[in-house]
Amino acid sequence: MQTLTQTQSNINTDAFPILGTDFIEFYVGNAKQCSHFYQTAFGFELVAYKGPETGCKEFCSYVLKQDKIRFVITSSLIPDHEISRHHSLHGDGVKVLALWVEDARKSYATAMSRGAESAFEPYSISDEHGEIVMAGIKTYGDTIHTLVERKNYTGAFMPGFMPKKSLYTAKPIGLQYVDHCVGNVELGDMNRWVKFYQDVLGFKLLITFDDKDISTEYTALMSKVVSNGTGYIKFPINEPAKGKKKSQIEEFIEFYHSAGVQHIAVHTDNILETVTTLRNNGVEFLYVPDNYYDSVPERVGEIIEDLEDVKKLNILIDRDEDGYLLQIFTKPVQDRPTVFFEIIQRRGAKSFGKGNFKALFEAIEREQELRGNL
Repeated sequence: MQTLTQTQSNINTDAFPILGTDFIEFYVGNAKQCSHFYQTAFGFELVAYKGPETGCKEFCSYVLKQDKIRFVITSSLIPDHEISRHHSLHGDGVKVLALWVEDARKSYATAMSRGAESAFEPYSISDEHGEIVMAGIKTYGDTIHTLVERKNYTGAFMPGFMPKKSLYTAKPIGLQYVDHCVGNVELGDMNRWVKFYQDVLGFKLLITFDDKDISTEYTALMSKVVSNGTGYIKFPINEPAKGKKKSQIEEFIEFYHSAGVQHIAVHTDNILETVTTLRNNGVEFLYVPDNYYDSVPERVGEIIEDLEDVKKLNILIDRDEDGYLLQIFTKPVQDRPTVFFEIIQRRGAKSFGKGNFKALFEAIEREQELRGNL
C-alpha cells in the first residue's frame, strides 16, 4: 500500500545544505562516441574536455550540458585502472551522483560524523579561474556522491578541463534539470539505504510503495522515495519483491552485477515537443498499448494537452492531489538492460506516477521477454 509521508516545508532536517545536482558521471567503454550520442540524440552541448591533450594520460572525460543538467562521460585509456574495472563489471553506467554544496569540507565532515563511508577525503584544485573543493562518500553498489563546492570557480567545469566545442551544433530539446535519480538495490537492502540517506544526509522519507502498488501478474517490486529539505534532490530506492517471474530489478542486478543507478528522470516543460524530437533523433521508448488511454479521462480528468497527441507519442499520464504529470521511459541506452531515462513534465503533481506503474512494468516485461530474461 502506498504511504505518503507529509513533511512541513518549514522543517528542514538536512545534515548540510545541498544546492542541487552538480553533475552525473558515467563510466563507459568509449567516451568519445557516447558523448556524441548525447549530443545528437538528447541535445546536449559539449562544453569541456579532459584527456591526453590536457596532460591526463589515464582517462578522458567529456562534459556535456543542457540547461541545468551536466553529464560527464568518462572512459579509461589503460586496462589496469579503476574505470576499466568498473566498466568491465558493470558495463556503461553511473559512477557519480555529484551534489552541489556550499562547503565541501564541512559537508564531508558532517556526513562522516553521521556514519558515512569515505570515497575520498576533501581536496582542492585550482587554476586561473579559481578553486573547486571536492570530497566523496559511498552509497549503494559502487556508486558515490561527490560533494562539489564551486562558489570560487568561474571556469567551464573545473581545473584540469579545457573548454571544448564540438563541430556538431547541438540543438537543445527542452531538458531542464534532473527531477530524480532511481537506485536499484538487492533484496532486503532498500530499508538500509533509506536509513543511510535519513541518518547521513538528513533526508526525509516522502513515499513508500509496496509490492501491491508495484506489481503485475508476473513480477513485483518495492520502492521508497527520499528527498532533501528543498525537494531539489529526490532518490527513489527500489528492491525486488517475490513474483512468479524475474523482476526488472533482478534483471538489472544480474547484468549490472551489483546495486546501481537504474534511471535518471529529466524534466521538460513541453514533453510533447521533447519526445517528438527524441523520437526523430532515434531514441527508442517503451511501448504501452492503446487501451491504456481508455481510462485516462476518468482517471486523470481534464488536461491541457490534446489526449490524441499524448496517445500518438505513447506518453503516460497520472494525477495526484496537487496536479498531474506526463512521463515516458526510454529503452536501455546501452547494450546491457540496465540504465535508462525518464522524461517527465510536472503540471503541479509531486508524485511519481503510481497510476502508471502497472502499464509501465508490463511494458518492461515485454522487453524482458524479448531478451529471454523474464
